[in-house]
Amino acid sequence: NLARPATSVTSSGPTQPTIRSACAALRIEVVSHGLSGTGTGSLRHAARALGFAADQGIAPVLSNAVRYADRGQGPVADVLDSARRLVPIDQRSTLDSGERWLKPAGDMAAIALKVAEAAGYRENTARRLLDVTEETARACRVDPEDDLGLGRVHFPEPDLVGAARRTPDRVLRSRCDAAMLARRYDRKRRYWERLEDELGLIERLGYASYFLTVAQVVADTRELGIRVAARGSGAGSLVNHLLGIATADPVEHGLLMERFLSEQRMELPDIDIDVESARRLEVYRAILDRFGPERVATVSMPETYRVRHAVRDVGLALGMEPAEVDRLAKSFPHIRARDARSALQELPELRGIDPEAHGGSRMWDLVEALDALPRGIAMHPCGVLLSDTSLLRRTPVVPTSTEGFPMSQFDKEDVEDLGLLKLDVLGVRMQSAMAHSVKEIERVGGRRIDLDDPAQVPPGDPKTYRLIQSSQTLGCFQTESPGQRDLLARLLPETFHDLVVDISLFRPGPVAANMVDPFIKARHGKQAPAYPHPDLKEALEETCGVVVFHEQIIKILHVMTGCSLAFGDYTRRALSRPDQLGRVRAWFAQQARKRGYAEEVVTRTWEIVEAFGAYGFCKAHAVAFAVPSYQSAWLKAHHPAAFYAGLLTHDPGMYPKRLLLADARRWGVPVLPLDVNASDPAYRIELVSDGGDGSGGSGGSGGSVHGVRLALDDVRGMSEAEAERIVAGRPYVSLQDFLSRARPSRPVAERLAQVGALDAFGRNRRDLMLHIAESRRGQRGSAQGQLALGETDAAPDTVAPAQLPDLDDAERLGAELGVLGMDTSRHLLGDHRELLDELGVASAHRLKDLPHGQVVLVAGAKGAVQTPPVRSGKRVIFTTLDDTSGLVDCAFFEDSHDASAHTVFHSWLLLVRGVVQRRGGGSGKALSVTGSAAWDLAELAELRRTGGLSAVTDRLTEERPAAADQAEGRSIRLETGYDLHPWADLQPPGESVKQSRKLWHQSPGSAG
Repeated sequence: NLARPATSVTSSGPTQPTIRSACAALRIEVVSHGLSGTGTGSLRHAARALGFAADQGIAPVLSNAVRYADRGQGPVADVLDSARRLVPIDQRSTLDSGERWLKPAGDMAAIALKVAEAAGYRENTARRLLDVTEETARACRVDPEDDLGLGRVHFPEPDLVGAARRTPDRVLRSRCDAAMLARRYDRKRRYWERLEDELGLIERLGYASYFLTVAQVVADTRELGIRVAARGSGAGSLVNHLLGIATADPVEHGLLMERFLSEQRMELPDIDIDVESARRLEVYRAILDRFGPERVATVSMPETYRVRHAVRDVGLALGMEPAEVDRLAKSFPHIRARDARSALQELPELRGIDPEAHGGSRMWDLVEALDALPRGIAMHPCGVLLSDTSLLRRTPVVPTSTEGFPMSQFDKEDVEDLGLLKLDVLGVRMQSAMAHSVKEIERVGGRRIDLDDPAQVPPGDPKTYRLIQSSQTLGCFQTESPGQRDLLARLLPETFHDLVVDISLFRPGPVAANMVDPFIKARHGKQAPAYPHPDLKEALEETCGVVVFHEQIIKILHVMTGCSLAFGDYTRRALSRPDQLGRVRAWFAQQARKRGYAEEVVTRTWEIVEAFGAYGFCKAHAVAFAVPSYQSAWLKAHHPAAFYAGLLTHDPGMYPKRLLLADARRWGVPVLPLDVNASDPAYRIELVSDGGDGSGGSGGSGGSVHGVRLALDDVRGMSEAEAERIVAGRPYVSLQDFLSRARPSRPVAERLAQVGALDAFGRNRRDLMLHIAESRRGQRGSAQGQLALGETDAAPDTVAPAQLPDLDDAERLGAELGVLGMDTSRHLLGDHRELLDELGVASAHRLKDLPHGQVVLVAGAKGAVQTPPVRSGKRVIFTTLDDTSGLVDCAFFEDSHDASAHTVFHSWLLLVRGVVQRRGGGSGKALSVTGSAAWDLAELAELRRTGGLSAVTDRLTEERPAAADQAEGRSIRLETGYDLHPWADLQPPGESVKQSRKLWHQSPGSAG
C-alpha cells in the first residue's frame, strides 16, 4: 500500500493545483514525448493528465514509458511491433517516436516543466511532480532479504518427505543405515566412515530435508514406472547412492563428496536427475501432486533473438518476400545476431550473399540491433522450484501456456541468485528409448529386463565391449559421434572405468589441453606412465599418469599441500579465474615446500595443475554418463531389434532416422514395411524367424530373428487420433473396410498407399490412390446412411485393377522421402550406383582396406554436420556420410572451405574428394577422410544425364575457388587460455538433417 497521510502543496495564485500523495495506491501517469496533436505521448495529452490528477486529488507520476535503454532505438521497436502483429511496417501508420528511452534526470526535469506550463501551472508544480514521482519509486522498492527471502533457503515441510515425527537428520540417517544393510556394505568399514562424514556434513549445513525431498521425487518417479537416474557431481555422494538417487557406487569408483558438497562451497547442492523425455511432464505432475502448487513452480526461460529469428522478423517487417527471407535465414549458422555482418564477410559458405541485395545497411543494422532482445518467455526444459508454502510470496508465478503448470517469471540465473531451491529434472530421450526397448523385449518374449540390475546386465559383458571396441556405436549414448567413435577405436575400452575415461576425454577442455594422445600412448604401453612424485601415483595411476578428472586435481592439491579435500576443490575452481591464479600459485609453492617437496617437483606439479585443472572433466559426471552409455551398448549387442525400435521411436541421438535404419540393416535387423494391419504408432519388433530364444534380438546362429516394423507416427500429416483409430479397428480385410472404419483423411490415406501401407489390398499403388479418390467422391455424393457408389457389404479383399501404371522405383523412393522422411525400402544411393562405379568411388567397406594417405572419392547421404572446437583454434567441418555399406567420417579444414563449405552445409547427397587418414601411426583402426573438395551428387547425376560422363569429369577437374585470406586475429580467448575459432562450436547452417524430408537436389540459385 503506497498511501500515506495527505500532504497538499498549494502554490501561490488561484490557478495552482493541490497535488495529493494519499489517494491510496492509485497513480495517474504523465507522459510527454513532444508529439503534436492530442494523442498519447503528446504534450497536450500529458498536460490534461496532470490537470485531471489535480482535479481528482490523485497523485501524478512522471514517466517516459521507457521501452529501450538508449536513444535512437525507435526503428527497432517498430520491428518488434511488426513481428508481434505479423504485418510489415506501414510508414503511413503510427510509428515509434524514438523518445521512449531511459532519459537522464535533467531531461525528465525539463519535460516536467514543459508539462506543468502547458497545463497552466508554475515551476513549483513541476518540482512537486518530480518529488511525488520519487516518493512513489521509493515506495515500490523491494527489499531482497525481507521481501524475497534472499539469503535463506526454504525446503518443503519435513512431514511431506517422511519426517513428521522425527527430525529430517534422524530420518536420513536411518534410511542410509537400512540401505547399507540392503546393499551389503555393512561389513565394509570405509563405507561406514564415508557415510558418517557425509551425514555429518549434511547435518552441519542443514540440508537433510533437501536430500529427503530429492529422494522422494525419485521414488515417486520410479513408482510411475519411469526410468530415472542422477547425473552430475551429485553422483559422487554415497548418501545419494544409498537413497536410490544415484546408480553408481561412488566409493568403488573413487568419487569425492567434496566435488559435490562441502563447507567451502557457497552454492546450494545441485542434484540433476534424468528421466524419460516422453514422460517428463508426468514427473512434473507427480511433484505437484506430492508437494502442492503452493510449493512448486517451474523455472522460466527467456527466448532471445539470434541471427535467424532476427533476419526473419526484420525481413518480413521490411516487406521482403517470405520465401527469400526463409532462404536467407537458413543460410546462417546459429550465431548471435550482432555477428551477422562479420559472418557475411568471413564465412566461405556465406560469401555468395550480397548484403546490399537483401535490404542494404538498414536491414543489417536492425538485425544486429535485435541481438539478445527477448522474443518471449517459455518454460525451462528441466528446472523445477521446490519450497515451503512461502514460495508464492517470493516469486511471481504465471501458468504455462500448454499444461498450465505454475511457472516462476525468474529464470535459471535469477532463482540461483535468490537462493531458491531448484531441482533439474532433465528429459533424456535415450532413457525413453531404452525404456521402450525393454518393454518391447517383454512384450515379445515375456522377459522383463532391469537394466540397473548387475545380475541381468553384467558390468563386464564381453559381447558389449567387443561392440564398443569396434566403434560401431551408432545410437549409443554419448559414444556415437564421429569423434567419439574415432576415440573408441584408438582407446579400445575393456572395462567400465575405460568407458568413464573415454567420456571424460572427449570434452572441449581435455581435447584442447592435449590430454588424449598421452593417455592413449600410456594406455597401450607405448610410453611409460610418468608421475611428478611417487606420492602422486595413487591419484594418477588409474589414468596412466595423465590428469583427466577434476577429482585428481583435488587429490594432488590435498597430497602436495596438506589441505582438506574440500579446500582442494575450492582451489581447483579458482584455477579457472585469471585474477586468482597468481595467488593460488604462490600458496601452492609455499605449502608444498613446507611439506618437503623439491623445487623441481613443485614446479613440475604446478605446471600440471595449472594446465589441466581448469580443463579436466568431473569424474562423477562421467560415471553418471557411462551407466546409460554401457546399458545402451548392451542393448545393441544383445537385443539389436528392440534397441533400434527404441531409437527410432524416441530419436535420441544426433543422426537422422534414415541413417539408423541403414545401420539396423547392416546389423542384420530386418526393416519391415509400413502396414495398417501391423504397424503401431510407435516402432515395434516382430518375430521374423523363430529360433526359440525369445530374446528380441536380431538373430544369430540358432537364435530368433526379430525385425523392426515401421511406425504410423512417421507418416506426414497423420494425427494421433487417426493413428489410434487405425490400431483400434484392426484387422482390415479390404481397402473399403479400412476407409470406412479407420476414417483417415484423404491426404493421409493417399500417403499410406504411396508408401505401401495398403499393399495388402492391392499391389498397384496408383490403383489404390484412384480408388481412395473415387471412394471419397462417392461418399460426398451419397445421402446420409446410403452406401457410396461401388460399396457393398461384402467388399473384395483387393481393389479391382484400373490398368494404371504402378509407381516405379524412383517414384516409390520419392514417396518414402516425402511421406516418411527416409528411404525405407532401398538406399538413396541406389539410383547413382552406376555413376559412382564409373567414377571409381570407394565404398565405406572398401575404404577399410585402403592405405593411409590414399587419395579417394567417397560418396553418401549426409548424416550429420558439426563444427566443434579443436585444439588448434581453427574451424574444422566434420560430416558423416552414409553409403550402402557403412559410414564415412570426413573432415574439412580451413584451406578447403571456400571450395566445399557451402556444398557440405546445403546439400544432402555428397561426393567428396580427400585423403585416407588412419590414426595411430597410419595403421590404427580409427579411419577418416580429410576432404579437399565436395560436390552435390544430385547435380552431378543430372549433369551426367544431360551431358554424359565427360561433363561430370570436367566438373570434377575444373579449377576450384582459391582459398581466401582468413580473418586475422578473429579468435575468442577462453578463460582456459586456449583460443576458440569464432565460427566453431555452432549449430551449422542449412536445415537439420534430422528433420528435413528434402533429401534431393535443390535449386542452385537458393541459399538453402
